[in-house]
Order: sequence, then C-alpha cells, then structure tokens
Amino acid sequence: MEEETRKLIADNYALNKENNEMLRKLITFQKWNQIYKIVYWTIIIFSAIGAFYFIKPIMESLMNVYTGGIGVSNVTNFGDLKNLGSNKEIQDMLKSLNN
Repeated sequence: MEEETRKLIADNYALNKENNEMLRKLITFQKWNQIYKIVYWTIIIFSAIGAFYFIKPIMESLMNVYTGGIGVSNVTNFGDLKNLGSNKEIQDMLKSLNN
C-alpha cells in the first residue's frame, strides 16, 4: 500500500509540475497579448489623429472651393451656413454671381 501511495504522489507531483509550466507559459502569453493590443490600438488612434492633421487643410481648401465663398472659411465653422438667410436671398446672391 505504501509503495502505491508513493507512486501516486510522484505522479501527482509530475502532473503538478507540468501544469505549473503550462500556466506560466499561458500567463506569459497573456501579458504579451495585452502589450500587443495596447500597441495595436495606439497605432490605430495615432494614425487617425495624424490622418486628420494632414487631411484637414485639404478638406478646408475643398470646402472653400465647394462653397464658393458663401461664408464657410474652414471645416470647424460649417455651422455658419445657418446665417445665410432665406431661400430668396440665396437665389438673389446666385443671380448676382451669374451676372
């Protein structure tokens, strides 16, 4: 009986040792995975901010061309179109531009 108990304890010890190694590898993998996720999202966020930084002047010039100088000077004050007035005033302005 004692021989069988020693064998079971030795087997249990070997299994625990193997389990501990697998758990350490899993914890290491999770740490690296978290680091990669942080780097991934940081790259995405800074890329979006950088793209906006470089595209904003292009968008402002396109808005000036598109609006034709009707009061929108840049992308941030696009709400100034509310101050244009009535439809008749807009039509009168367009007629004056055509003449």
